[in-house]
Order: sequence, then structure tokens, then C-alpha cells
Amino acid sequence: MRVALVHDYLNQYGGAEKVLEAFLEIFPNAPIYTILYDKKIVDKFFSNKKIKTSFLQKIPFIKKHHRLFPPLMPLAVEKLDLSDYDLVLSDSAAFGKGVITRPNTLHICYCHTPIRYAWDDSHKYIREFSMKKFAKFFVPIFMNYLRLWDREAAYRVDKFICNSQFVAQRIKKYYKQEAEVIYPPVNIKNFGVVEFVENEKPYFLMVGRLLPYKRFDMAIEAFNKLELPLKIIGSGPEMKKLKKMANWNIEFLGEKNNEELKKYYQECQALIFPQEEDFGIVALEAMACGRPVIAYKGGGALESVIGGKTGMFFEEQTVESLVEAVKSFDASKFNSKIIYQHALKFDKENFKQKIKDFIDKYWKEFNKL
Repeated sequence: MRVALVHDYLNQYGGAEKVLEAFLEIFPNAPIYTILYDKKIVDKFFSNKKIKTSFLQKIPFIKKHHRLFPPLMPLAVEKLDLSDYDLVLSDSAAFGKGVITRPNTLHICYCHTPIRYAWDDSHKYIREFSMKKFAKFFVPIFMNYLRLWDREAAYRVDKFICNSQFVAQRIKKYYKQEAEVIYPPVNIKNFGVVEFVENEKPYFLMVGRLLPYKRFDMAIEAFNKLELPLKIIGSGPEMKKLKKMANWNIEFLGEKNNEELKKYYQECQALIFPQEEDFGIVALEAMACGRPVIAYKGGGALESVIGGKTGMFFEEQTVESLVEAVKSFDASKFNSKIIYQHALKFDKENFKQKIKDFIDKYWKEFNKL
């Protein structure tokens, strides 16, 4: 069976790229087809892999500013030639699912989310994205085209897998397709549970790309009021803005390697998780280190965090609601070993086996047609 992997963009490293890594462990010889590839950023994760890019790769500045050129992405992904393969396994939160395959090629898509800025977040995207006033006039016109293309692209997929029931509902709503939930992988072996010990400088932790929907801004406002130590690991386009907002008690640590990240997880009081994520691997990484999560009660966190056992929820996505949650948090009420045992359910090896079983099942069905 000739297999190809499709990934939206290889210009950052996050949850989607961890899924791709797991796919490569299942199919180590499969080439990766992607719209853009930034070797400087992700080569250490995907070195010695066969990577095939779209024509956009030849435009140097587009690697860092691809979000400014969504009209080019459907064309770029449709021009990727996948005619030589029996199985195409895409993992996509945007355009990757839109590849064109032969009638006798099985296309399975692991969908992280329908394109958020085209569907339920479209009004927020237009309101918050930095652009000239005249551009904001034309953006809704393009969004209409993008929604039509995205719905059509979804029909090119033979079978959908997704990362949470939350996303399965959105796939049903916008694509009119059923999706099987297989929770994304966490490499539990990279982490390790430790009993929490009160240290001289206790702190709370946030981890992730510094993007607007992650709500670092809300957490910073809350901790400015609380005057409690908050450490932030990650980088992204919001960095400058967030640093200006932060008081003395908030520390930006930038990117950290796995060993450093593990240490920060293990020694924090709790992970702060104020965003509505499609799933949220960061929350599971913290739990894999035995640490509880203080999460907004929405999205994928409802499927990974158990209130009162592996973390606690706050009801509203507001500064005031988060402040009250942190004030009421008591680390001594949580058992690190119980939290760790819960995280084991999401181990990468479980994920890989479920993906293999899914592919085997539908490969047999597809070849009966």
C-alpha cells in the first residue's frame, strides 16, 4: 500500500505536528505533502523525511506571513499531485483536507477543526485581525468563497477522524459529515509524575503559542490583579503586546525543550487553561506530570479534565471568573498519581493503535466497493 501524509503547514511545532509525528511512526517511509515548509523551525523534528511542498514555497516572505494569503491556499493544496498513492492520510485544521485524489485512493482526514476563521469565528477574525479598513470590506466577500470551497473540500474526504466530541459536532454542523473521535497523542514517556511539594517560589504556568484565541491576555489581566507568580512558555505574534500588559509577577520564558518543559510542568501549582480549544494537548501534558489544570469550562477541556479530580473549571471566559477560580484553588486537594493515571488513557501508543485499527477497517471496506 502506497501511503502519503498531508499536513497544512510545516512552519511551527504544536499539537498538529505531534499528530503528524505519530503518523510517521506508523508510516515511516511515507512522504509529507504540505503547503509550506520552514526548515529552520521544524527540521529538527522532521529531519530525513521526504517533504514535498506547493508552489508557494518559492515565495520567501510567505513562510512567516501565510495568514495574510488565504486566497492562495486552495489553489496551492489542489495542485499537490497525489495520484501515485493508495492511501492519503491528512491531518488538517485548514486546507490540507482539500487535496484531490484518484477515485481508487482512500482519503482519511484527521480533522483538528473546521477552519475556525471561516465558520464560527469569522466575525471575531474580521473584528480582531490587524488590517486596513478597506481590506475589512473585502474580507467578508472572500470568506463566502472560502466557506463554499471548504464545504466542497470536505466532500473529497472518504472518512473523517477528529480530536474531540466538540470538533465532531462542528464537522457535523458545517460539513454534514460524521467523524469518529480518536483523542490526540501525548507522549507520556516524556513526562513523569512527581508529588507536589510547596516550594519557596510557587507559580502557575501557561504553555502555548501566543495567539489571540489562547486568551493569554485574559490570564495576564487576572494575574495582574492576583499578584501571584505566572510563568508563560511559548512564543508567537502576540508576544510584544502581552509583555506590555504584564506586571512584575509575570515572566515570559520563551520556547523550552522537552526536558525543561517537563520540569516547569512538574513544579507548577497548576496549569492555567483559559481558552476554548478543540482539544488541548497542553492540558494533558500538565496532567501527565501530575499537575492539575484550571480550565475554562468549554471546548475540548470538558473531555480531558475531570473537575475536582484532575483540575477545576471556571464558568465564564472573563478575568473575574478566572480570578475567583485561582483564589479558590488548593493544590493539596489534588493527588498527582491519580492525575497521572488519568493522563495515561491518552498515551501516544493508544492513539497509534486506534489509528491503525481505523485504517485497517475502512481499507477493507473501501476495497470491497
